[in-house]
Amino acid sequence: MREFVFALEYEPGTNPVADVLADYPEMSVRSLSCHVSADSLWRVDLASGPDAALAELERAYETADYFADCLVKDHCGADCEVQVLDRSSDTLVVYTYWERTEVCTSVPHVALEYLGEGLLFETYREGRRYRWRIVLGSDAPIHEFFDALGEEVGECTGIEMLRLTELDPERNAVEAAVNPADALPEEQQAALQAAVEYGYYETPRQIDLSELADRLDVPRSTLSYRLRRAEATLASTFVGEMETIELAAGL
Repeated sequence: MREFVFALEYEPGTNPVADVLADYPEMSVRSLSCHVSADSLWRVDLASGPDAALAELERAYETADYFADCLVKDHCGADCEVQVLDRSSDTLVVYTYWERTEVCTSVPHVALEYLGEGLLFETYREGRRYRWRIVLGSDAPIHEFFDALGEEVGECTGIEMLRLTELDPERNAVEAAVNPADALPEEQQAALQAAVEYGYYETPRQIDLSELADRLDVPRSTLSYRLRRAEATLASTFVGEMETIELAAGL
């Protein structure tokens, strides 16, 4: 098995969800599940962010001409169902389902056509960047799929190949134990690495948050959010590992 990771970058006005995420850089959306058939697409997403941002995001999901992941820029005539499954002050869980028309297509549908069945999809959205991770067979024609996808997204959406690696359960388990940062989204890993390299965590600090954001060419609020989320994940992982060690030692 292999994992293939790539990212789409939406231009303003081409995707209502991306437009809202760009307006609220502290918000992110990750997939809880994503499924495709030849005739339809359905998925569940978890959005995290401030209440006002989530309200805007919910309205974007319900926009009449928006269909989750459809790459057709004009109205494709599909029937789409949107349902909020859970809502709190800082999270939103949304279910979307749509049936294809003759002109509809999407990342999962292109993947199904070129890579076959049995694919696993994982997505993460922040700002205008939409990262996809697909787990697939080792002999799948990745480059044919990526070329076809590039033709479908057109000029309004940038596309970038990020990683293609073999999945080795034993190696991955060792790496996860040695480096828990691998569990972080790539954007958070990059922010954390830059913060360390530029001395943000030194005492006294060698660079402040605004200067670091300028160096990385991202909004200050976006960088702050990524670092907070990364720090929270690493802290939770550390505490969980300590509890596991204590249990194993009979403490």
